[in-house]
Amino acid sequence: MSLGKRISTVGGFTLLSRVFGFIRDTLMARYLGAGMASDAFFIAFKLPNFFRRLFAEGAFSVGFVPLYSRLLGKELTPESKAAADAFAGQVLSWLLPILLIFLAIMEAAMVPVMLGLSGGFEGDAEKLNLTVELGRYTFPYLVLISLMTFFTGMLNAVDRFSAAAFAPVILNLCMITALVGFGETEVEKARYLAGAVSLSGLAQLMWVFVAARRAGLNVSLPRPKLSPEVRELFRVIGPAALGAGIVQINLLIDVLLAARFLPEGSVSWLFYADRLNQLPLGVIGVAVGTVLLPGISRLLAGGDESGATRQQNRAIEISLFLTLPSAVALALIASPIIATLFERNAFTETDTAATAAALVVYALGLPAYVIAKALTPGYFARKDTKTPVRFATISLVINTGLNLVLIWDFAHVGLALATAIAAWVNVIMLYVGLRGRYGFTLARRTWVSALKCLLACGVMAATLLAYTHFYGVKFDADGSARILHLVLMIAAGGISYLIVAVLTRAIDTDEIGTILRGKR
Repeated sequence: MSLGKRISTVGGFTLLSRVFGFIRDTLMARYLGAGMASDAFFIAFKLPNFFRRLFAEGAFSVGFVPLYSRLLGKELTPESKAAADAFAGQVLSWLLPILLIFLAIMEAAMVPVMLGLSGGFEGDAEKLNLTVELGRYTFPYLVLISLMTFFTGMLNAVDRFSAAAFAPVILNLCMITALVGFGETEVEKARYLAGAVSLSGLAQLMWVFVAARRAGLNVSLPRPKLSPEVRELFRVIGPAALGAGIVQINLLIDVLLAARFLPEGSVSWLFYADRLNQLPLGVIGVAVGTVLLPGISRLLAGGDESGATRQQNRAIEISLFLTLPSAVALALIASPIIATLFERNAFTETDTAATAAALVVYALGLPAYVIAKALTPGYFARKDTKTPVRFATISLVINTGLNLVLIWDFAHVGLALATAIAAWVNVIMLYVGLRGRYGFTLARRTWVSALKCLLACGVMAATLLAYTHFYGVKFDADGSARILHLVLMIAAGGISYLIVAVLTRAIDTDEIGTILRGKR
């Protein structure tokens, strides 16, 4: 299966998840708005997600997947599969008890944890108590989703991407059901929503477990033993956890500062803006990173350095082809998008304006986030987890410093701007480091493709601005007309971009067809 097809497989299912995610977010805006209940839920939901991205999708994935892929070898044989499955069983025997012990500790310590995250909401005991309660409901999600990530890593290593890519749809369906079917008040809705998060974790785990068994991946649960492979995994996980932690601390700092120093609703504005920004990042960036890491690991295990470099260049070309127009569109039409998706019932016109301002700034950093997803596998596949940590540490210092400078004049928008700037600093360091340490370079074809994509983005921007000039008034009132014109505006911008991209051959037309068809 080609790189483009693998990326489109993951990206296609991730897009489906994001569609349901937007339905979920629209319902959250409608039923929770941007007040006490929504702020409490978003902080409670962010806590397990912080550790999920830190350990499960961060340190564990970048440590486990390359080692598991290396044991499988470039050519899968019964012997290599048996060795890889035995290693997986050893890892699971350590992972499960560690997760359960950590869950017990966090449930017991939820009050001081939430007090530290929120600063006590300036003495608002009701809001703090609700946040603690919701945190206890959501935190079991970490254990379940971490185990799901374990089986996902095994599936990805054998080029089985569909089941794991579909799993987030289950989360969104559970949350949608809770919002629509349960609770009367905003607080009641938030409680059911928090419970649905953990229930969805169980459903996702069962989904990928069954997929793994069908793929012939059989994992036992032996007594924990520090085998040489497990020792190597722990050595790799340490720096990777630190690096992933720094990235997630960047996001937590935004929440902490917004909760402590900014008006109520600021946490929610940042959440909704980030959710929109996460659409292309999730569909493109996560797909690229998911596909690239096991692929490069196998190529390097076979001594094919040039093949690994070519694959990274192709991933960057595809990433830029899809990400640059997404960033431009989010920045130019942030207000129409947010008004159409969220502005109704508890979500007001003021909330739309505040969220749109943050989205414009987040969009400036979007290409950097996605490019980083294509660059970091070049380090992790070589078992170099320390270098990205140094770069992430520098970006954390920059982000924190800019936060403290920009928050006073630009409020929540300043926090978003600091995050975007830090992301670009990080991606520049990743590229320079990869080039200097391992000889990776962007091919001439990749540079030319990027310039052609920028030209196509210019035409798309002109199209969007023209549409806004003539039909912008249609977004002032809720209703079917607003939805119709948002669809037409996005379609006009997308078509204009594709026409120029095809005419200039910004990317191979066969690759465009693969992406659009989402071939499995």
